[in-house]
Amino acid sequence: MNDAQLLRYSRHLLLEDIDVEGQEKLLNAHALVIGAGGLGSAAAPYLAAAGVGHITLVDHDEVELTNLQRQIMHTESTIGESKVASGKQFLQQLNSSIQIEIIQSKATEALLDELLPSVDIVLDCTDNFSTRQLINASCVKHQIPLVSGSALRFDGQVSVFDSRNATSPCYACIFSPDEEFEEVSCASMGIFSPLVGIIGAIQAAQALQVLIAFGEPLIGRMLLWNARTTQIDQIRIARNHDCLVCGKSR
Repeated sequence: MNDAQLLRYSRHLLLEDIDVEGQEKLLNAHALVIGAGGLGSAAAPYLAAAGVGHITLVDHDEVELTNLQRQIMHTESTIGESKVASGKQFLQQLNSSIQIEIIQSKATEALLDELLPSVDIVLDCTDNFSTRQLINASCVKHQIPLVSGSALRFDGQVSVFDSRNATSPCYACIFSPDEEFEEVSCASMGIFSPLVGIIGAIQAAQALQVLIAFGEPLIGRMLLWNARTTQIDQIRIARNHDCLVCGKSR
């Protein structure tokens, strides 16, 4: 690290679990953030501020006025722009020394097959079941750790799925891809503004833990946050050896 980096990240360097070695891991890391909405608007800035050296932001959508209630990477001046372009502008103003790559596209199997071999971690900040399943299957296929978050109304959840770990479940171990779920959205159900910030920030924290390799990330556990009662719960989740996605791959 150069002198400017030593000063910029000095508060990280004071932490024994991070120190110079851990910060250098972040500077050399590549994080893929899928979704530049509410969750991504909290997760990506903390990754950038923490010094993750390369961030790829994927989203197909454009900024709308209704997004501004919770999607803090975007502003009134970027309404009508692509969310990834708006997000890149925000992240570069936050940390001009890191590389921000943007892709205005939906997450597809072909795109993930192209991107995942070069990334160190994936953050799923999307808002629908089918896309989460697709991202999970790709992460299992390419053996890339996945930080999964979701938020709706007053309830959020976060977990880490690391297919490099033989005991780690994957997303499909809990929510089987052959089950039928009724898709619900913020547009129809509503969402409490700070909830996505809380869950997205936890996703960023989990990603940093995995990249640096300290502490106990939420592998085999799911954190549940209820913003109405301010209650945090955890549930243990085990790998399903008959899982349709990871059952035969490990």
